[in-house]
Amino acid sequence: MDPVDALNEIAFLLELDRASEFKTKAFRAAAAALAKVPADQRRGQVDSGELKKTKGIGGTSYEVIVEALAGEVPEYLKAARERRVESQVTGGEGLLPLLRGDLHAHSDWSDGTTSVELMVAAARSLGREYLALTDHSPRLKVANGLTVERLRKQLDVVDAINKGADSFRLLGGIEVDILDDGGLDQTDAMLDRLDIVVASVHSKLRMESHEMTERMLGAIADRHTNILGHCTGRLVEGSRGTRPPSTFDARAVFAACVANNVAVEINSRPERRDPPGPLIDLALEAGCLFSIDTDAHAPGQLALLDYGAARAEAHKIPADRIITTWPLDRLLDWAKG
Repeated sequence: MDPVDALNEIAFLLELDRASEFKTKAFRAAAAALAKVPADQRRGQVDSGELKKTKGIGGTSYEVIVEALAGEVPEYLKAARERRVESQVTGGEGLLPLLRGDLHAHSDWSDGTTSVELMVAAARSLGREYLALTDHSPRLKVANGLTVERLRKQLDVVDAINKGADSFRLLGGIEVDILDDGGLDQTDAMLDRLDIVVASVHSKLRMESHEMTERMLGAIADRHTNILGHCTGRLVEGSRGTRPPSTFDARAVFAACVANNVAVEINSRPERRDPPGPLIDLALEAGCLFSIDTDAHAPGQLALLDYGAARAEAHKIPADRIITTWPLDRLLDWAKG
């Protein structure tokens, strides 16, 4: 098999498996370095020892390249594929094929690991019709949030990608921080330019329930907000440890989502599983729309939609209540409505 494809597939599967960023970046760096070597020269550079000395190609990546050039499926790739089969989610099979897009994803403009272009390529390969680029807003400095100037430049990148696209559409968006007073952490002028606005709480997650409720209601009432992201902020597993859910008046929050045409995100990341099951049921009962999103920070994580689909199907959410099943035209009309 082509060794560049092998290295990229390994990186993708490691990202999906939520492996360390260091490890996934090493395989992507090796793929980028090898791609610069003409295909007809790779075998010769292996024989001469030159390829082994190439910057960006480490010991494990080199073994993958040698095995692939020999016409074999590299052992490392075989193991990664087997792990994926073993860890595949059960449930959601009826809903997953209906999901057309993903409205929450990050790139290396904020705290994602790869370029916008690689995220788009992965979304296309997974059969998505659209992807919203929702990097963080300025206050989240730890995540390299985008200032007005940087967001403006990113929208130029989005426009350039869409000019060369087929039917796939990259949507200009943001995951905007919900400020302590319920305001949104970006200017109205910039928010007006975006296709999708995901509003999320990232700070003071242990705020008193009444204060958190008022904070969330303020953001939901903002005319720019389309989606309420990972509403409790909880973590149930993973390298960051665990974190209890924020407390708030869920009935009031979900009623406000219905009144303000804001969808509740079902965050597909296994370490979040947000909202918790009882809150999904409560939002469904309230009449909320939902958005099944990956919150992907790397290309492989865009394949995590199956986790969200399984949760939504388990809670018997009708497909038409899930905005990420909608065609693009309907989605954009709703978002601007």
